[in-house]
Amino acid sequence: MERTDRKPRQAQEATVTGRTELSPDMVRLSLNAPGLRGRDLAFTDHYVKLLFAPAGADYSWPFDVAELRETREPAERPVTRTYTFRRVDTATGDFDLDFVLHGDEGLAGPWARNAQVGDTLGFLGPGGAWRPEEGYEHFVLAGDEAAAPAIAAAIEHLPAGTTAEVYVEIAAEGHEFDMPRREGVTLTWVPRSGATEGTELSRVVRAAGYPEKRTSWFIHGVAEMIKELRRFLFVDGEIERADASISGYWRLGMTEDGWQASKRDFVAEMEREEQTS
Repeated sequence: MERTDRKPRQAQEATVTGRTELSPDMVRLSLNAPGLRGRDLAFTDHYVKLLFAPAGADYSWPFDVAELRETREPAERPVTRTYTFRRVDTATGDFDLDFVLHGDEGLAGPWARNAQVGDTLGFLGPGGAWRPEEGYEHFVLAGDEAAAPAIAAAIEHLPAGTTAEVYVEIAAEGHEFDMPRREGVTLTWVPRSGATEGTELSRVVRAAGYPEKRTSWFIHGVAEMIKELRRFLFVDGEIERADASISGYWRLGMTEDGWQASKRDFVAEMEREEQTS
């Protein structure tokens, strides 16, 4: 049953101010949103939910999200696609988002591929909950292209004197993109090269084992990889759950809408399996 007691979230508008080609299948859009000015954004995984009219809709941005959710059938309502800030400046409202391009598939990718300076779109948020905390000696940061912006921001905000191992999964060799470099941080690119998303990243992180230092883990990406690496952390390695931020950003074969609708059940099932292992 759909909840009706939630306070409607206010959509904000962002304007495209620039674009940068990062790799053969990634583009960075620079945007500005006046509504971000003065906000307290202390985390490194802050994200926004971009708003899109569904295919065939008789409306386009700007639109009233609350009104459309009240007056339209579910299939006709605006849909969201979640993207993490690569950079955000709350003094100016400027921010960068990185998009993986999949040809004509989906909504956000085709929009980003064709976006030009001056184009506008709506978004909800930002949300966020994690940043590298003091008290750890070492960090393991791992994820695919969707998690790379949060990983890059985390590298830039590592506490002084700490070290980190970074693993970023990409489509293939030659698809690397700019990532921050810092003393004490090792970066390993993990090409899929045709393998199922997440399998190579899971293999590489497992093979690296458990650091001897007090470690904080940040692992995000495809849900099937998260299931495997949760077992690696919490069952095989008996890592304290408070020492890990690990979550699925997306799931194979699902749209974001389908994944978000089923994510709670997916996580609950993982937790039951972990408790009985």
